Amino acid sequence: MKGEPIQTVQDLLENSLGLQPVTQYKLLSSLLVILGLFAIHQLVNYFVRRRTTDARTRYRARKFSAYSGAGLVILIGIQIWFAGLRDLGTFLGLFSAGLAIALKDMVADIAGWAYCLIRRPFEVGDRIQVGDHCGDVIDLSLFRFTLNEIGNWVDADQSTGRVIHIPNNRILTEVIANYNRGFEFIWNEIQVLVTFESNWQRAKEILQQIVDDRSTHLTGAAMDSVRKASQSQMIIYSVLTPKVWTKVANSGVLLTMRYLCDPRKRRSSEELIWEDVLIEFGKCEDIDFAYPTIRRYINPEEGKPETGGPTTSSPSEK
Repeated sequence: MKGEPIQTVQDLLENSLGLQPVTQYKLLSSLLVILGLFAIHQLVNYFVRRRTTDARTRYRARKFSAYSGAGLVILIGIQIWFAGLRDLGTFLGLFSAGLAIALKDMVADIAGWAYCLIRRPFEVGDRIQVGDHCGDVIDLSLFRFTLNEIGNWVDADQSTGRVIHIPNNRILTEVIANYNRGFEFIWNEIQVLVTFESNWQRAKEILQQIVDDRSTHLTGAAMDSVRKASQSQMIIYSVLTPKVWTKVANSGVLLTMRYLCDPRKRRSSEELIWEDVLIEFGKCEDIDFAYPTIRRYINPEEGKPETGGPTTSSPSEK
């Protein structure tokens, strides 16, 4: 008597949908496997949320559980639907050929995902640039990775508020710049232009003192980072201390401050340095900022005597 309702359902499915009892069994088994693994996935996420508040740990646990569950569904599904290795080999051959022809972009996405897991050009949390897009990696899935965009119309390396989804196949074809891997700091430069009439030597000393005060504390950590990076990559720096470079520009003497900074603190470091520059230059009577100007210059009146300018009049001529 207990088997009659089940037999009735089987007959109904066979008569209405044409599903044989064997096929019905396989469908029911597949459904139970999916539901069971989904329940396990939810339990894992629940216990991880209860035991840790670290966002990175939660993310990795969630991804590991999802990928593991998907892999088990595929393996168990193959065992359910294909009885022998002979059938499995035929299926995999036909399936691979179909994917290569009809779903080449998706296959390339999966290849990019596998490459990212094996070679690790970047991880979730890294700041990277792929082509014209730059941002912090906030997610990596089977077919795409997601960036919290920085830059673009926003000055300096700060968030725009947009989230960008990029196909994984771009990993294989685009140049990827990673701000965090290898050497953990970036070089930043700030240019200060002073007039030719300014005391540029004193201005250079002031800028050197400012950039030393603001960035020298990173030198020790940078040296440690270089030593670690040199164990696996050819990254060699002999000088990591800040420096001010001198160059003559069209409108004055160009002084360039070059210093190390944290990739995520580039704008804040520039703000602190510029405020110091404005304060210190404001105290100096012999230093002026330069800007593009047009002036009339007559060498016989303003030039040096040795270059054809006016000569100093003797006392008898006055």
